[in-house]
Amino acid sequence: MPVFDYDPPDRFVAGAVGQPGARAFFLQARGQGRITTVALEKFQVAVLADRLDELLDEVLRRTGGRAPVPAVAPAELTDEGPLDLPVDEEFRVGTMALAWDPETSQVIIEAQEATDEDEDDEEGAEDEEEDVAFLLGDRPEPAVLRVRISAAAARAFSRRALEIVAAGRPPCPLCGRPLDPGGHICVRLNGHHPGGLTGQGTV
Repeated sequence: MPVFDYDPPDRFVAGAVGQPGARAFFLQARGQGRITTVALEKFQVAVLADRLDELLDEVLRRTGGRAPVPAVAPAELTDEGPLDLPVDEEFRVGTMALAWDPETSQVIIEAQEATDEDEDDEEGAEDEEEDVAFLLGDRPEPAVLRVRISAAAARAFSRRALEIVAAGRPPCPLCGRPLDPGGHICVRLNGHHPGGLTGQGTV
């Protein structure tokens, strides 16, 4: 199983490439002369940021405020720069996990490569050769990006990630749905749902 390990990275950020309405989202770690970039969905970026803040808030609560965890992201750790180039995707993220290491006062973030099970059976049944390989234990383990960062860096990551998620298409003031450059069908004005496909598949 390929493990891209950064303890700690020189930089760990979420970023997006493309125009609002058609953006691709990434996590990127840099350190020790290397860069690892993994792709994920917009909602995964938002969930990761929210869970990070929740984890840090819980650490503060359980330690009575004694843990070295800032309540908000320190201004000096603000990172508004673009992703490092080239943006070469190592893998697409399926599942993520968070943990707090009390010995080092670090947050551990693991992003695991999406597996066949994560794809909701989009490809249907696997062919016979792949089934045999699976039974024999020859199927490769999913890759993992693992980073260990300080609580302050985690707060800064979360703030940037939420700002990036919010920087997409502005919402319609009436219905709250994203406004498309090519036009917008407002549910509130028309009095009906525009249809299951409208506005889906874009971020």
